[in-house]
Amino acid sequence: MTSLDIESLSKSYAGRVALDGATFTVAAGEIFGFVGSNGAGKTTAMRIVLGVLSADAGQVRWGGRPITLDDRRRIGYMPEERGLYPRMRVRDQLEYLARLHGLTAPAAKASAQRWAETLGVAERLGDEVQKLSLGNQQRVQLAAALVHDPDLLVLDEPFSGLDPVAVDVMSGVLRERADAGVPVIFSSHQLDLVERLCDRVGIIKTGRMVATGSIDELRTTDRPRWVVDGPPDALWVAQAPGARVLARDGARTVVETPAGDGQEVLRAALAAGPVREFAPARPSLTDLFRHVVASEEAA
Repeated sequence: MTSLDIESLSKSYAGRVALDGATFTVAAGEIFGFVGSNGAGKTTAMRIVLGVLSADAGQVRWGGRPITLDDRRRIGYMPEERGLYPRMRVRDQLEYLARLHGLTAPAAKASAQRWAETLGVAERLGDEVQKLSLGNQQRVQLAAALVHDPDLLVLDEPFSGLDPVAVDVMSGVLRERADAGVPVIFSSHQLDLVERLCDRVGIIKTGRMVATGSIDELRTTDRPRWVVDGPPDALWVAQAPGARVLARDGARTVVETPAGDGQEVLRAALAAGPVREFAPARPSLTDLFRHVVASEEAA
């Protein structure tokens, strides 16, 4: 399969910078989480990939070459705002979109039925879209992105408004498509979901990519943190060179240290009393996002 490469994209609107040299790659078979505050540039980047907007500078490459109109016809896109015809019946809409992408009438009918069943809206195929709940409209929106068996999925806030069961269904579909070799990129403000589902994450701020990598890579720091559940006070921390207390909850202490494996911290804690737990303190994606954005603002 093929990878998507975003190379130094820049875009401004009436002097306001929306993208500032944004660069990242979504590999074949990878789910890439695109996160950032409102107005950070996520939707602009996606629309440039789709060809809806043109970049002021930079390039979108597909399989190592500039993306073409034919390539873009093989993209499955799910916009944040509803992109469906509200008075059209679900079945007719899915089949119509499949035909627009080149499927024969029998193939379009079969694909519409398959994706409606997979996403749990088969019983609503005869209903007008406007009569569906927001969650079911979101399911139909994803079916519309998948109905032509795309080579690339670009999804803008696909989990917005979904209940936990629907989130699980949609997560499973995205993982299945990625396992089939399809690159998947989606934006979301639900960082716990991004952390659970994505192979890699890109954080964008005011149009610039400020961090890209797997969650483990983003967690890597030159000052690791450790959780110690042991001595009833934190006086022992002073015996570990360079260590400092970040947080305490009862006998549970979070300690930041210089680069290393934390053995100095463990030895200091053991010298002060029994240790029930010693483990790396792994920040969540929410913590990482706050840290990266705060670091950028302070720079």
